[in-house]
Amino acid sequence: MLIDIGVNLSNQQFKNRITDVLTRALSAGVEKIILTGTSISESRAAVALCEEYQSQFPNMLYATAGIHPHEANSWDTASYRSIKELASHSAVVAIGETGLDFNRNLSTPKEQEVAFEAQLELSTELQMPLFLHERDAAKRQLDILTHHRESISNAVIHCFTGDKKTLFSYLDLDLYIGITGWVCDERRGLELQKIIKNIPLNRLMVETDAPYLLPRNMTPLPKNRRNEPAFLEYIVRCISEHREESEEVISKMTTATALEFFELD
Repeated sequence: MLIDIGVNLSNQQFKNRITDVLTRALSAGVEKIILTGTSISESRAAVALCEEYQSQFPNMLYATAGIHPHEANSWDTASYRSIKELASHSAVVAIGETGLDFNRNLSTPKEQEVAFEAQLELSTELQMPLFLHERDAAKRQLDILTHHRESISNAVIHCFTGDKKTLFSYLDLDLYIGITGWVCDERRGLELQKIIKNIPLNRLMVETDAPYLLPRNMTPLPKNRRNEPAFLEYIVRCISEHREESEEVISKMTTATALEFFELD
């Protein structure tokens, strides 16, 4: 059994393909999937998918609700209430995707910080875990998280791609680390391959971030270049190649960690 903690199933690349995608996921041992909410509308779409496919795929789909740093300029006085309302849905298991992204700055750093801090406060109010994004903003994100750490329940750094210093700083805050197909990339993932052994096994979770970040250790690569949850096993395989544990142990432990972290059925 595997749990994919981050899938963008509402993405247009999955339109009219969802039943097939979920069927292939089950065949590959991926029994639970958490859909990523990146805006109010996308969070609602994720919840709607959980509802739509509940009868066909019972207890398989869950969701997060939040506003991604790219969308932080959409934050307004109604956003807090909207996310809080979404978070009351039984399928929603975390607040996010939220955090800071100073790589592209599609929203200004100030707008990002306002939306991030508000979602940290909501996580505290609801005592729900956080699904966090960070790119090229580790110092500021760590400053903010350190300030809030005693009040938030749990947090996972989704799609970690940082360096060893940043990894250790997140671990020092007792955060969890989500690993994607980035680790399988022979071009960009080399540093992550070197440091992944430093993540305590009980702090590690796995995710595809589908349809993005197709694992490049697949042979052959699918012609459409679309990632999907069924490919999670390739990420586990690559992680195992750079750690001491077998694929079986990593699968078992990351599943146990995700079940506990997100309080899944």
